[in-house]
Amino acid sequence: MVAGAHPLDTPATDTPATDSAATDSVATRLAVVVPTLSDDAALARLLPLLGRLARAPEDVIVVDGAASEATAELCRGAGCTWMPSPPGRGLQLTAGIAAARAAGADVLWMVHADCEPHALSAHAIREATAAGAAGGYFGFRFGGARSALKRFLEVCIAWRCRLSMVYGDQGIFVTRAAYDASPGIRPQPLFEEVALVRALRRTRRFVAVPLPITVSERRWQRDGLLRRTLRNRALALAYLLGLDPVTLERWYRASRAREARR
Repeated sequence: MVAGAHPLDTPATDTPATDSAATDSVATRLAVVVPTLSDDAALARLLPLLGRLARAPEDVIVVDGAASEATAELCRGAGCTWMPSPPGRGLQLTAGIAAARAAGADVLWMVHADCEPHALSAHAIREATAAGAAGGYFGFRFGGARSALKRFLEVCIAWRCRLSMVYGDQGIFVTRAAYDASPGIRPQPLFEEVALVRALRRTRRFVAVPLPITVSERRWQRDGLLRRTLRNRALALAYLLGLDPVTLERWYRASRAREARR
């Protein structure tokens, strides 16, 4: 290997774009991994939607941090795989990804339970990876009524994604080969996707898919749009400066508890 090269920088071996529509539907197995924790209402909306996507995923794996029988029954009714797991998004995602890889997935797609992918998102993932993308993400869009503040924050998030980091609520997807050549998802409570995204960016084949993924406004409205944005930026800066994610999660939960008592 050339000095300084990264294992993800090897040339793409995916099917050329001109043949993708004919080939990737046969050759590419797309698996969705959904981490959830006591959020059955959101999951009940998401699972049928995934089944209705154009060129829908072959596998949907729900990793349940609450190990709830109600969630298990919901998944059985939707024809999805249910997995219990210790709580923590990093732990849940790593467990789900391991199961997807064992099932033969070629492309891994991480979707939060309170998100709504675009109807063409699975099709777009297949097209992007067939054209040589190592991975990618979707544009952040707030759910609920539109407002000037939401639009402003969406523009800010789009610029953050171009210039620095993409986070898990934007439907990150990655080919199995690229995932295996990267640090992967880290089993930590916050910023579990950072090492993976950094590795994918180094390939120069980490693409922004020009479709939105709609993110529930529930938590944002509960915390306040600007307050949540500022808290998220403070956490990201602290992580960048080297603070332990377990410590950051404790700070986040304590902050939330103080606000709930007001």
